[in-house]
Amino acid sequence: MQELKQWQVIELLKTTTGYFEEKAVDEPRISSELLLGHVLGESRLQLYLHHNRPVFQDELDRFRGFCRQRVDGRPVQYIIGEQCFYGLQFTVDERVLIPRPETELLVEHALESLGMTGRGGSSSANILDIGTGSGCIAVTMAKLCPSLTVTAVDCSLDALDVARTNAANNDVESRIEFLAANMFDESFAPLLSANTYDLIVSNPPYIPDAEWEGLQREVRHYEPRLALTTPQGSECYAAIVTIAKKLLVPGGKLFLELHADAGASVSELMDDQGFSAITVYKDYSGLDRVISGVFPI
Repeated sequence: MQELKQWQVIELLKTTTGYFEEKAVDEPRISSELLLGHVLGESRLQLYLHHNRPVFQDELDRFRGFCRQRVDGRPVQYIIGEQCFYGLQFTVDERVLIPRPETELLVEHALESLGMTGRGGSSSANILDIGTGSGCIAVTMAKLCPSLTVTAVDCSLDALDVARTNAANNDVESRIEFLAANMFDESFAPLLSANTYDLIVSNPPYIPDAEWEGLQREVRHYEPRLALTTPQGSECYAAIVTIAKKLLVPGGKLFLELHADAGASVSELMDDQGFSAITVYKDYSGLDRVISGVFPI
């Protein structure tokens, strides 16, 4: 049936936001803006600058299809196939975890520890990213600091395919080596060179299985559980600390993203394994989010 109403951007955004609110969609206004912006090829700011722009029938049909997916709980990032992280664009789909702002703090503190500001650096360093997922950590560090050499590891071949795409899209594929390996496999450490890495960084699965049912519906139904949970939530921390002792150069640094309740336990774990200068950093909500330590010289 022929669409009779001619929608303009601002009216469509207002109506869609209200509809999403009725359906209890998370972040209804932002969802509306991102979905319509993707359809029209415009940023959220451009939508308001062009608020009187007409939305044509083919655009409206595509937008409505996206809205139906959003009401069903599918994350916006998977619908449009991308997510911004540290100012860079990343391809994402259900094969990988959606990059979070909290992980930007992990990258920021890791770069600062190397004397790099995130705007570049002249010091060379070898970096290992364990559990790279979409590649957001590895790609961002390589992109912002051309002097870094990065190795990115994941047990998921699907995730590595996405990470390679993101490395290519951001023109850093020549400086990142991607490897398939499971941190719980005894062959993991021998796969890499001992005492090689200046810094190891990881955002590992850290949500206990017991917390799974309490997560948002869109997380439980769409994001890969492999990238989020372990039976107790602590297994990856123990594995990575053991691996780091074998792979870091003397004086090398380990940076991990934390479960909000894991700061004390991971600090104790790292201390027991001989790490020094252990520091816990809080996120913007005041929760423990990143931990670092130095492997003794």
